[in-house]
Amino acid sequence: MIQEYIESKYGFKVHTAYIAEVKRNLGLPRHEVPNAVDELKNSKKQPILEKVEAIKDALKHFGII
Repeated sequence: MIQEYIESKYGFKVHTAYIAEVKRNLGLPRHEVPNAVDELKNSKKQPILEKVEAIKDALKHFGII
């Protein structure tokens, strides 16, 4: 739903990894995965500020933050 909201409002797509990274940075709970690690071995490419702001807006829209 977050991806659809961002695409319809802002006109670009965001990867689920970017959404997870923003949620991780905000300290929000994420989907529980039994073999997940708290800290990534390889740092992923960080989303650009425009995408971070769009993801935060979508999280606010859906009442997550």
